[in-house]
Amino acid sequence: MIFNYKKSIQKAFIITPFLALLLAGCSDNALDTVPETSISTETAFSTPAKILGQVNGLYGQFSNPSFYGGRFIIFNEQRGNEFSQNDGNNSTGANVWNQTITSSGDFVNSVWSVAYTTINFSNILIDNLANSTVITEDLRKNYIAEAKFVRAISYLSLVQTYAKPYAQNSAALALPLRLKGNTSGGLNDLAFSSVADVYTQILKDLDDAEVDLPESYATGILTASRAHKASAIALKTRVYLSKGDYAKVITEASKLVPATAPFQYVSGSLTHRLEPNVATVFGGSYVGNEAIFSIPFTTAAEAPALQSALGGNYLTPVIYFNTAAIIADPVYASPTSADARKGLVITNANGQKLLNKFKKNGAPFTDYVPVIRYAEILLNYAEAAAQNDNLPLARTLLSAVRNRSDAAYIFTTGVTTKEELIGTILNERRIELVGEGFRTPDLLRRVQALPAKTGNAGAAPEVLPTAANYVWAIPSNELAYNKLAPR
Repeated sequence: MIFNYKKSIQKAFIITPFLALLLAGCSDNALDTVPETSISTETAFSTPAKILGQVNGLYGQFSNPSFYGGRFIIFNEQRGNEFSQNDGNNSTGANVWNQTITSSGDFVNSVWSVAYTTINFSNILIDNLANSTVITEDLRKNYIAEAKFVRAISYLSLVQTYAKPYAQNSAALALPLRLKGNTSGGLNDLAFSSVADVYTQILKDLDDAEVDLPESYATGILTASRAHKASAIALKTRVYLSKGDYAKVITEASKLVPATAPFQYVSGSLTHRLEPNVATVFGGSYVGNEAIFSIPFTTAAEAPALQSALGGNYLTPVIYFNTAAIIADPVYASPTSADARKGLVITNANGQKLLNKFKKNGAPFTDYVPVIRYAEILLNYAEAAAQNDNLPLARTLLSAVRNRSDAAYIFTTGVTTKEELIGTILNERRIELVGEGFRTPDLLRRVQALPAKTGNAGAAPEVLPTAANYVWAIPSNELAYNKLAPR
């Protein structure tokens, strides 16, 4: 099949025959049918322009509305406790919010399917460029590194959603590791690898990618929207934090963050740092210094539809702030707070507090999606430094994030002991990264319960780490087509 994905980089045609293997529910006969529009991978990778089209299309698949183009980020907020749900409609994720979604749920199946389709796109690209002489050696390595980066973040998203947290049981079965491209269908039966093995593969891909990715690209939008060296390093800090390997978080973060202020990464013409004004980061089409990896939507054709778009979910609103959660923090609630992040919250006619980071609440929903920001790296580093008993550095990094939004603020409580400081850093993550898809992964990596919550859609119970629905179930489509999937 030929899938046409539009991205800001260029219009790309992706040659991906038989991606039904990724368990979208097609029949065996469909897998064996060769569509008339299919063309060989030899043709698809026969010229530099066509190869670039495959690379661009890989990012197009990653930005699918069911994945990082919107839905996946919303799901990670709905399962957490920062937001309440406005209605009981499962098409807007009510069953995600109230923790009742099952293995046969559409969203459980769609995230899995789209993530594995993205992984297969990566695999096909890697396989076909392994010995290619169509492009220069440096460019060949660059493209393979980009594919490994996308494969790594896709696997991280899957293992954090469908598998036991690393700290809970790293030996538990997690996912099938599909590392070879499939262009002919079938090959559905693959044993599941352990949580530890999936993390090992993710980190191997990122280590490889770091070596061959460029420092930057020719324009700001390309640097923000395509993986570059800092993207791989930054993602490693997230992966190691998820594992609880704080020494490694420090090793990777220190590549991007100096030990003393001003905290910024400079390499040639590229700079990564906090923007002086946090509102700048959420200006709709931001590709500035804080953007380490983002998804751009530059045309109406690229933009996600209402139910998938971040702006559509936060401002329509499908979900609104839970008054008992982070919105009750003095940053937002105190009338004397001078924190600029208060400006990212608005109140609607019903008195609901809404997140206004993604300001498009009408079609087309073209707000760029921040996948990795420099602010996250500072907070990852701060948490790891505190865990490793470097409290002065942790306080300094924490203060850098807070003082960007409130220059006069001084932490006078919650930063004395190691335990207090870690708690304060975790709270700052909730404030700084709210709505960007971090809440559920942060609870899971620390093996904490998913808190109970209430909203217009009713009540959602607490979910303990021992509960069967603490992580999403293996999708019914995977169970149907992969005979080696654990039952």
